[in-house]
Amino acid sequence: MMQSITVGAWLVITALFGADPQAQQTPAEIRSEALKTLKQAATFYRNKVANHSGYVYYYSFDLTQRWGEGQESLNTIVIQPPGTPTVGMAYLKAYAATDDPFYRDAARETAGALVYGQLESGGWTQVVKFTPAKRFGQYRNGKGGSMNISSLDDNQTQSALTMLMLTDEALKFQDPAIHEAATYGLNALLKAQFPNGAFPQVWTGPVEPHPIVKAKYPDYDWKTEGRVKNYWDYYTLNDGLAGTVCDTLLTAHRIYQEQRYLDAVRKLGDFLILAQMPEPQPAWCQQYNYDMVPIWARKFEPPAVTGWESQDVIETLIKIYRATGDKKYLAPIKPALAYLKTCLLLDHRIPRYLELTTNKPLYMDAKYQLTYDDSAVPAHYGWKQDIHLHHIEQKLADAESLTENVPRTAADIEPRVRHIIHELDDDGRWVSAYGGEYLVGQPKFPKSPFPYISSQVFSRNLEVLSEYLAATRPKAAK
Repeated sequence: MMQSITVGAWLVITALFGADPQAQQTPAEIRSEALKTLKQAATFYRNKVANHSGYVYYYSFDLTQRWGEGQESLNTIVIQPPGTPTVGMAYLKAYAATDDPFYRDAARETAGALVYGQLESGGWTQVVKFTPAKRFGQYRNGKGGSMNISSLDDNQTQSALTMLMLTDEALKFQDPAIHEAATYGLNALLKAQFPNGAFPQVWTGPVEPHPIVKAKYPDYDWKTEGRVKNYWDYYTLNDGLAGTVCDTLLTAHRIYQEQRYLDAVRKLGDFLILAQMPEPQPAWCQQYNYDMVPIWARKFEPPAVTGWESQDVIETLIKIYRATGDKKYLAPIKPALAYLKTCLLLDHRIPRYLELTTNKPLYMDAKYQLTYDDSAVPAHYGWKQDIHLHHIEQKLADAESLTENVPRTAADIEPRVRHIIHELDDDGRWVSAYGGEYLVGQPKFPKSPFPYISSQVFSRNLEVLSEYLAATRPKAAK
């Protein structure tokens, strides 16, 4: 185990390694350094950081403490990004860029941790426990406990399935356990899609059919009526579910070339058309009941039009149009964009919630009572969200003109690559300093500044290095 260091000493190290290099290097020298950095960082993460071949969000500098949504034991890995699947997919990008079997084998190990934690119901939940207990997941391998609830919340099952599929492809479909887990999970995902194309937040088995109807406003007092305890069983778009499920299904269609996955994408697009609210708010809500009326979820998630989910839905419709060529998936977009432009706050953000029919920004106070006042909102939730309508409009224009995304050149990436190379310490770590800013999972670090190691930083840096190495790969001799 590495020896820990004082915060002061660590800050000195960070200053030294964080400085941009002054010496000029040739492209060949930068590529050589990028290859070396990639291998050193991945070796550290694979050999020193992994437990049970899986990962959590954050680690103390000496690896004695681990965090996901809370502090985690050595026998727990995290599925929700930026946990185990995120790291595994970074390994796969490194393998694609280098053809080095080290990264392929690292990805295979990571995929094995996902196979271990796959539930009987076919998906995954937020974490996998390697110490059996009653309230742990009911894993397909016969281990674990009695919890068999597969989750689409926060990209949990989607990211695990995607990582398994990509690993299956990289291994040329020759690992039976990985291939079988991927197909088992995809079959379960398709059975969790409602006839109207929607998905629930969670499932334990195939969903029941319900009438297919369009979204409508409640004809009752939604503030006090219509609450359901098991909101997770109903149609949901919360936290980017539409986009991540769409990406998963499109990946399945590309890799396995089965029409049923593209059919499921079309059905999802059909639901998104149905779920667009009527005027005067032609956008989308977080969740709907089976009558397609917006409903409450958690106590701080009221039935309302949402700025965040609406943007995700629009981008998903553009993806579906690109995949199908059917212009009906573009029809809801322009009215929604025009409406969302009217909802901007003075700081150019958009409210997470807009009250039904009145369109007033909707918040909650410290006692979780509805209010129009944003001065005392609970700090754990994003009540205001960034808006990227210009970016969405560009995506729409590109899709309508059939313009493809242009990959970044090596020159575009090189400044960031230089920085990444020189941020790595001698032990193969990219070390971050916590200073009180928001982090995924909101870890309760013991002090500030606090040096920590981040799976998100590791994965992102591997992806950038891999992108650069792919862009500078020597062309094969003719």
